[in-house]
Amino acid sequence: MTSKELLYVKTVADEKNISRAAKKLFMAQPSLSQSIQRIEESVGTPLFNRTNSGLTLTFAGERYYHMATQVLKMFEDFELEISDINNLKTGRIHLGITNHLGTLILARVLPRFREICSHVELDICEENSVRLEKMLLSGELDFAIMHTPPQQHAQPQLHYDIMSRDPFVIALAPDHPLIKEAFEKPGYPYPVLDPKLLKDEPFLMLHREQRIRQITDAVLLKAGIPQPHCVLTLRNFETAQLLAAQGMGVTLVPLQYSRIASAEYRPAFLSINELYGAYWDLCIASLNNGFLSKADQLFIRIVKETCGNLS
Repeated sequence: MTSKELLYVKTVADEKNISRAAKKLFMAQPSLSQSIQRIEESVGTPLFNRTNSGLTLTFAGERYYHMATQVLKMFEDFELEISDINNLKTGRIHLGITNHLGTLILARVLPRFREICSHVELDICEENSVRLEKMLLSGELDFAIMHTPPQQHAQPQLHYDIMSRDPFVIALAPDHPLIKEAFEKPGYPYPVLDPKLLKDEPFLMLHREQRIRQITDAVLLKAGIPQPHCVLTLRNFETAQLLAAQGMGVTLVPLQYSRIASAEYRPAFLSINELYGAYWDLCIASLNNGFLSKADQLFIRIVKETCGNLS
């Protein structure tokens, strides 16, 4: 059993298709098919179910995949240790970041990192926070720059190194009658509205796998609104803000994101009492007790120094 064989099985399982896996591995499809067949013969049992919709793992295949992921991660960690020994002359960083944070952070951090580590390869994956957590757990990423989940969604296998906190605010039409129910309170950027008063409001929501939606659902649950009336589900928080400004519903957004609202269609914003836990934390997420190379640690230090106050 070689590292190449482990990689072949893992890639085919990830892609669920021999042709796509072969392209990803830069090899011919017949060669990969023959390799998989030889691996199955050597272990004495099929690793894949061949179906019309693609390849799925058998029980033995699932165990092989789990082992392959762990062993390949050990190989990669060893390579990173060798990189440390070579004083960062070579090496590779696999990092994840959310799309929006990528636009805010990478342009600030990458030039400085390149000045110090010009020969370290960077593999950057831009995904939503939930997907990044899954990639961390599977060993595909060394660390991720993202926002923490609500407590009930936190992954116990991950460590969230918190850098800063950003409260959520309510976005609604400038002439919405609920604005009159809000009151000024020291320490809040906008008048404070009890989210319980949103019970009968139509909501503009993001998809459930998006972190903003998870925070919103947690806040509304605390406010006694377990099933809000969702009139529209979107992927873009900016679109939700624009539509809220035009009276199509209300939405919750982070304060930092609210500051880039359109000047033409700008909603009114109201703060939420801190008792509802309406906030998220900017963090560096990594595996508990996972290996972080010297290059990883340097990159993380630059992120903290450059963007520690960014939410």
